[in-house]
Amino acid sequence: MEQAQQSSGRAAALLRQLKPAFFRQIQEGYTGGDFRKDLAAGITVGIVALPLAMAFAIGAGATPAQGLYTAIVAGFACALFGGSFHQVSGPTGAFVVIIAEVIAQYGMDGLQTATLIAGVLLVFMAVSGLGAIIKYIPYPVTIGFTTGIGLTIFVGQLKDFFGMAIPSLSPEFFDKIGQYAEYLPTTNLYALGAGLATVAAIILVRKLVPKLPAAVTAVTLVTLGAFLLKLPLPTVGSKFGALPAGFPAPRLPNLSFALIRQTFSSGLTIALLAAIESLLSAVVADGMTGTRHSSSAELNAQGLGNIASVLFGGIPATGAIARTATNIKTGARSPVSAMIHAAVLLLFTLFLGPIVQAIPLATLAGVLVVVAFDMSELPRFFSMHKAPKSDLAVMLATFILTVVVDLTAAVEVGVLLAVVLFAKRARDTTTVVAQTLLPKEAEEILKGARNALSSDEAAAVDNSDLERLAARRVPKGCEVYEIKGPFFFGVADMLQDALAEFEKAPKVFILRMRHVPAIDATGLNALRSFYKRCKRQGTALILCGIGEQPTRAIERYGLAAEIGQDRLCQDIDSALAMAGRLIGANSKR
Repeated sequence: MEQAQQSSGRAAALLRQLKPAFFRQIQEGYTGGDFRKDLAAGITVGIVALPLAMAFAIGAGATPAQGLYTAIVAGFACALFGGSFHQVSGPTGAFVVIIAEVIAQYGMDGLQTATLIAGVLLVFMAVSGLGAIIKYIPYPVTIGFTTGIGLTIFVGQLKDFFGMAIPSLSPEFFDKIGQYAEYLPTTNLYALGAGLATVAAIILVRKLVPKLPAAVTAVTLVTLGAFLLKLPLPTVGSKFGALPAGFPAPRLPNLSFALIRQTFSSGLTIALLAAIESLLSAVVADGMTGTRHSSSAELNAQGLGNIASVLFGGIPATGAIARTATNIKTGARSPVSAMIHAAVLLLFTLFLGPIVQAIPLATLAGVLVVVAFDMSELPRFFSMHKAPKSDLAVMLATFILTVVVDLTAAVEVGVLLAVVLFAKRARDTTTVVAQTLLPKEAEEILKGARNALSSDEAAAVDNSDLERLAARRVPKGCEVYEIKGPFFFGVADMLQDALAEFEKAPKVFILRMRHVPAIDATGLNALRSFYKRCKRQGTALILCGIGEQPTRAIERYGLAAEIGQDRLCQDIDSALAMAGRLIGANSKR
């Protein structure tokens, strides 16, 4: 009965976490005034999203129509089911590199399979509560791949920015550089002028008229100028043809087990990027508005949005920080504004196709050049030289792998390096210290450990504690050691080293665990191995001062029964008393 109630409680808690912000807003009250503000914000964000959705799709090797379909379908689904009150989702710059790589290797079917995998993984993250963990991706990793993505996007846009007549642009970074050097004489000066004018217009609008959407204003002005002057420029229409009339019917991609296996790692990378960027965007929105998002609901919405995008032939989507900030600054009150933004894009797709087709490719490339610079976060990248060398190495490794190999390898290796670095640092803060010493001798041994602790922790490891231990009667043949810090896989060998120090095995070994907050499976196995080694050498092992989590873990692992419940003591006094009885009993034999 109790177990059923606990299961029911967990299910109810999960449903509360997955409850969309839209329904929370409706319950709290939604007025006509709220709708009018959402309408104005939604129209503005829809216009802002139009060139970005197409530019990101073209930059990734997809069609402009796919970018629009993604912004419409995923943008609406994420707004309807999302956990943020102001999040706007759609194609973003973070995906440009990984999308281009997947299309180059596996084609559009491979991309849609990877996106579907990502959607399923995002839903799993939501229902399993992993949203709270995703935000702890190490800072050096995020800076490394963000700057790497920015550089890769910048280099990828130079073909259209310069209007070079390259038949097929290589997906490899250095091959692109070689092609640019080879085809530089084919530069279209009109295209270069349009690209530079777009970049200049964005910069000027941001400085002089910051209330205007810079990208939309720049694209409008340059497109209008190119049309009136009849400049010979490649446009969206000349490269991709007319936008498809109407809206595509939903259909499943061509799935196969072989393709799922080949694209799974790419799907995992897309899921991680979508989770990181959407949650980061939601946090930024909370900071601007004072609201509080639900990470589980947001990840669930991103998963459903990406699945829906695949059904309508779209590409990966996630929360877009720039569009979300624009949404907030123009007065959005609820997720309804993001739904209206999707409706505005739908109207452009259905009725204003000729205007979209007239946009020069160099103009969209200019927009992406600015996006690449914005997202590269160069000041943060260069400031990392002041960070510890290990963090700098992780960032540089992630950056180089993003540029030279691919984003999937960069994220995987970067996270792996960060985990190894964390394990090393955690090991450095965990110590196994002898306490069967005079206070002055113990002080020398503890000096190194105390330097790694905070002032509060160091105060707890003072001479008075050692003096109290020395004042107690420690039986001859008994050794007292204390382990401080988490007992996990990175410190598992420390116990074995402690026992190896003795020329003659002690009769009793007391291990104080009062400062061990947690123990993992590797630590439990190390403790079992240590117990067996003590047993072989005729040493009785006593544990004392065990915390709540280690106690539960030791009991579940069966160690309590192996060592003996009577040898798991509450404090050092009871442990010393037990040691005295064991040594006395052995001496009588």
